[in-house]
Amino acid sequence: MLEDKKQPKTALNNLGEFGLIDYLTQNFKIKKTSTIKGIGDDAAVLEFKTKQLVVTTDLLIEGIHFDLSYVPLKHLGYKSVIVNLSDVYAMNAVATQITVSIAVSNRFPLEALEELYAGIEMASKIYDIDVIGGDTSSSNTGLLISITAIGEVDAKKVVYRNGAKPNDLLVVSGDLGAAYMGLQILEREKEVYKVNPNNQPDLEPYTYIVERQLKPEARNDIIKLLSDLEVHPTAMIDISDGLSSEIMHLCKQSNVGCDLYEEKIPLDPQVISTCEEFKIDATTVALNGGEDYELLFTIPQTDYPKIKANPNLTVIGYIKEETEGMHLITRGELKIPIKAQGWKNFND
Repeated sequence: MLEDKKQPKTALNNLGEFGLIDYLTQNFKIKKTSTIKGIGDDAAVLEFKTKQLVVTTDLLIEGIHFDLSYVPLKHLGYKSVIVNLSDVYAMNAVATQITVSIAVSNRFPLEALEELYAGIEMASKIYDIDVIGGDTSSSNTGLLISITAIGEVDAKKVVYRNGAKPNDLLVVSGDLGAAYMGLQILEREKEVYKVNPNNQPDLEPYTYIVERQLKPEARNDIIKLLSDLEVHPTAMIDISDGLSSEIMHLCKQSNVGCDLYEEKIPLDPQVISTCEEFKIDATTVALNGGEDYELLFTIPQTDYPKIKANPNLTVIGYIKEETEGMHLITRGELKIPIKAQGWKNFND
């Protein structure tokens, strides 16, 4: 990523832990009125008055969640924030603060961490959040990033996974499968590079899907849109592990079944063409690919007129009684049980 041999690199031990934290966080400014005290004391102090607090955390580990041979550190910093904010928005909440903790090996110079934190800073500006603390530690195995995101929501507006009701509509934002296919392109180009390091990858035909993998966005715009449309989802979840897994989570938490219609699943043309190139079924990719960070939610049928003309939202299914199970209705009108085959942290 940062292999400029002519530029001298700064060893992290030149700064020490507190010097490193001060250096990396010097550009973070406090913007939120709910942040009473941010970085610089034993703990941050927040005050949300009449709001409920939403808290979520994610761990990203080198070699498991990301590959630095093709993931720029600035993109990684940005993405590590986004994956946490997405969980906050999935509660119908507004993200307000994050803490950032990293463990890093001595193969990373200070300049590398500057790039990482530049991505974190960019995300914090775009999504209007305060960075209020964190920690740094040494690592023997590479880079580890842990981010905790905090948000606020009115008690009457919070949305859980367990509120879906039979006859509700199943709705998704954006399109699906692009991040997974972007990963396939990056992995393919990595193998080509191994064989011939002089070969420069041509990613131009895959711009959209590669960006969806390297620099995803969290859908805070959808939370505002639903509020403006006066639509209150009955249940909601973000799509991080694949559509099939998230549908199963939502249905099991709500004690309902569903019919998901294959022909309704939104796919970008670049996803379809790349799936054809790789000889992969696009529906399988949308169901199991993951890392889309779109929002999946249910709404009462009475709210359908409010969303039907919106290009950001697609009705993809119908909530049924639990006894009817969870099924994919194929284009050929076959009824296939939905199974979770998305990415898993632990293999049985």
